[in-house]
Amino acid sequence: MTTDSVGVGGGVSGVGVGRALTDCWTMTRRELARWARQPVQVVVGLVFPVMLLLMFGFLIGGGRGVAGEYVDFLVPGMLALTMAFGLESTMLAVTQDLNKGVVDRFRSLPMASSAFLVGRSAADMLQSAVGLTVLTGVGYAIGWRWHAGPAGFLGAFGLLLLLRFAMLWIGIQLALVAGRPEMVQAVQILVWPVGFLSNAFATPESMPGWLGAFVEWNPMSATATAVRGLFGNAPATEGSWAAGHAELLAVVWPVALLAVFFPLAVRRFGGLSR
Repeated sequence: MTTDSVGVGGGVSGVGVGRALTDCWTMTRRELARWARQPVQVVVGLVFPVMLLLMFGFLIGGGRGVAGEYVDFLVPGMLALTMAFGLESTMLAVTQDLNKGVVDRFRSLPMASSAFLVGRSAADMLQSAVGLTVLTGVGYAIGWRWHAGPAGFLGAFGLLLLLRFAMLWIGIQLALVAGRPEMVQAVQILVWPVGFLSNAFATPESMPGWLGAFVEWNPMSATATAVRGLFGNAPATEGSWAAGHAELLAVVWPVALLAVFFPLAVRRFGGLSR
């Protein structure tokens, strides 16, 4: 038997690193090709967070408990929130492939068994980077400015993408468990309240005590607070342990989520055909 033997879970086991990288890049290009075939979906995904930013920045106003320019507080919060909302698009894409039998066909081919998941995650991260760039540009256009150097700017983007990477694998795991695109709507019902129960739009000090305590420990709040600090914008909260260690929590939370959902997703994917 050759080193390109088919493993128990489908796909190829024992392939060389070069072959595996080629397979992963092929799957990534497949996901990117969807952008050209579904331009409306891509545009909607980029425009929606921009609409939220403009709505909260100009129509609703917000700013409860925020000192200084509200836009400096809002834009970093919206960047963190957008990274969390990306979970739904990941889940929808994976469930569609599952229902169309695409995943089963890929698993029957002589290709690295990790290629599908790697390709999915690579394409999602690229799309997230594009979305961050667009939203940052719109924020700059409406008056938001960062006041730190290039290192702080890149560090903020790194934390945002780390949060997105963790949410990506949560989305993959939920998609593999749900198996149907219809279940994405149920996940949306959960994601939106959790997303808005953060310090993206208002400070925890402006909320009831019990709610403010919950908001402070929300992973999105940790990332938003850390990003505000790295951008040189006003911090979301002061005096609490969570606010004082926001950069630490902005790393610990995503890593902890990855430690749970990454192996679950890989194990679930490997057992699909068993």
